[in-house]
Amino acid sequence: MPDVLCEKQVSEFWDAGYLTVADAVSGDQLAALNADLEGWIDESRSHDGPYGKTLDDRPRFDVQPGHSAENPALRRVQSPTELSGAYLDVLTGSRMIEMLADLIGPNLRLHHSKINCKLPNSATVVEWHQDFAFDPHTNDDSVACLLFLDDITSAHGPLRTVPGSHKGPIYSHWQGGRFTGAVDDEVSEMCEREAEENTGPAGTVCFMHSRVLHASGENNATRSRNLFISQIVAADAIPLSPNHIPSKHEGMILRGVEPQRIRSMDFDIPMPEIPETTFFDQQANS
Repeated sequence: MPDVLCEKQVSEFWDAGYLTVADAVSGDQLAALNADLEGWIDESRSHDGPYGKTLDDRPRFDVQPGHSAENPALRRVQSPTELSGAYLDVLTGSRMIEMLADLIGPNLRLHHSKINCKLPNSATVVEWHQDFAFDPHTNDDSVACLLFLDDITSAHGPLRTVPGSHKGPIYSHWQGGRFTGAVDDEVSEMCEREAEENTGPAGTVCFMHSRVLHASGENNATRSRNLFISQIVAADAIPLSPNHIPSKHEGMILRGVEPQRIRSMDFDIPMPEIPETTFFDQQANS
C-alpha cells in the first residue's frame, strides 16, 4: 500500500507514464529554492557567456543568446545540489521523495539534477525525446521529478507528454549518423497528435517515467518557467553509459538502503552521446 499517494494515483502513473501532484515540497523549501535561483540569476549578470565548471569541465551555468547584465538569460544550472543545501534537502527530505517511493520502491538513488529556466519570448524549445535514450540503466525504474518553482500555465511552454508511451519502444535518437537527442519526424508527428500538457501551481511535481515521449514549446508568458529536475532511479538500476550531467552526488542513496544488487531487463538501443556543451545546443545544432 502506498504511504503518501493513493492507489488511484499510483495506477495513473503506471497507466500514463507520468503523474502530476501538488504540494510536493513545503512552503519554506520552495522559498529557499527560489532564493538560491534568484542569486544565481543575479550572479550571471557579471558574465557574458556560459561559465563555471562541472566535474567534466563543461559550463555549470548556461545562458541563452542575448544574455546581458541588463537582461540576464540564465537557462540552465547543472548539478545545483553541489552548490545549494536547499536543493539537496529537497532530494533527501521532502514529500516529493516519499511520493516517488510509492511509485518505484523504497530504495532511491540520484542519477543527476539540473535547473531549466525557459525565459519569456525566447526561442528555446525542447524537441520530442525519451530520457532513457540519454541515460540507459540496467532497468527502467527511472523517473524524472520535475518540480515547478513557480506557477506553470499553458502560456509558459509547459512539459508535454504522450500518455502510455513508456510502454512502447525506445526510439532511436540518432538521425543521419548524428546523435540529435530527438526522435525522427514521423514519431514527432504522432506525438503532436496525442500529447497532453502538464501545468500547475508552484510546488507541484510531475513524475515522468524515463521512457515517456515528451517535449515543450516556447514560453509566451511574461515571466520565466523554472523547473528543478532530478533524475532518480531505483537503487538496483545501474547506469550503462557516462552521465551527461556528472556530479559528486551521482549514485547517492536518497532514501532507503543500498541493495547491493543489480536488476536488469532486456533491451537493445544505440549508445547515447554526451553533448559538448548542453542538451539545448545538442538538439539545436542537429
